[in-house]
Amino acid sequence: MRRRYALRSYLAGAVAARAGDEMSGPALMLAGFAVAGSTVEASSLLAGITVSAAVGGPVLGAFLDRAARPGRLLAGALVMYATGLGVLLGGLGRWPFAVTIAVAVVTGLLGPALSGGWTAQLPRVVPGDRLPRANALDAMTFSAASLAGPALAGVVAEALGAPSAVVVSVVLITLALPAAWMLPARPGRARGTRAAPSISDLAAGIRIITGRPSLARATLASVLSCVAQGMLTACVPLLGARVLGGVGRGAMLLSCAAVSALAANAVLTRFARSVAPETIIWASALVQAAGLALATADSPVTLIVAALVVGAGEGPQLAAVFAIRHREAPGDLRGQIFTTGASLKITGFAVGAAVAGPVATRSLPAALALAASVAVLAAVGFFAVPSATGHSSEDRALHGGGSTPGHPDGSPGSRPHSSC
Repeated sequence: MRRRYALRSYLAGAVAARAGDEMSGPALMLAGFAVAGSTVEASSLLAGITVSAAVGGPVLGAFLDRAARPGRLLAGALVMYATGLGVLLGGLGRWPFAVTIAVAVVTGLLGPALSGGWTAQLPRVVPGDRLPRANALDAMTFSAASLAGPALAGVVAEALGAPSAVVVSVVLITLALPAAWMLPARPGRARGTRAAPSISDLAAGIRIITGRPSLARATLASVLSCVAQGMLTACVPLLGARVLGGVGRGAMLLSCAAVSALAANAVLTRFARSVAPETIIWASALVQAAGLALATADSPVTLIVAALVVGAGEGPQLAAVFAIRHREAPGDLRGQIFTTGASLKITGFAVGAAVAGPVATRSLPAALALAASVAVLAAVGFFAVPSATGHSSEDRALHGGGSTPGHPDGSPGSRPHSSC
């Protein structure tokens, strides 16, 4: 099965799903801004579709870890997410705003399927010796999606209106369905007959993340970085309107960041052996803080440079987080580790967007300065978690020693490259 399913199919599906996801947030925010004319309501809509990921991620991950054909489950999640976006679009301006937010929250439960749900399947697509390169390419699909998604949202919103941008995001997610459906089956079909996960099973991913210092440090720093990124995204409509001459043009800033992230990852891949992923995580947080501080300047050129600097921090940090997850995650909990990590980051993004909306309405520079402060806190938070050698005794008891650091399937191997 692995031979029949090419890596290019995985990457094509991941790009389509993630581009649709990256497009949906700005498109919904622009649509909300167009209908309500309020930054607070627009950012609340974005927060609504992302905040519930903290609940959806662990549940989805637990089911993916038990499914004989996780790709079928993933495809179903994509269908429901796309359907939720369509329902949201139909309700904007027609339903009470509280009802629209409730629909966004329910839809957001499936958000981790488009990020961590895909990445957790990668070790079954490629053999262990090819995993580092495949992981680097997978991380770059996020940057490519971050480039294409917001750019499409801005272009379509300017040309056809914000609701049309939401429709295009639904189409992109739908295009990923064949690649998800055909993902390789899990070895040992009997695994699919296991009972539904219990409460203890759902908490297993959290226990591993908090119990392994490398995972805990990487997760904390990346979640706080996502809070800062959510703050920046909430400021995008006002930045576009006040600095760039149009609300839709603000989404282009996210594409500038994505271009920089893609370039930074491409460069870092060539020097992967010289920098540890742990170092990349905290250093990248400081780079993002510098870019966010620079964005407070009321100048189009400076704003674009600021977006490029933010992206130069985002891209390598994501690749480094993936490297640590693949290295530390036990094989039987990989789905939960990735979807739980993704859900925590998405929720952090939602919190940032919700907080920054009201602040940006009063003072746009203050909101950006607050985002820069949170990014600095991400670097500080990385060092606040004590480092330790080895895994906890509970960890070893639960998983028979866990996976051997190296290949995610537990086989011996060299330490993954820092950009993978």
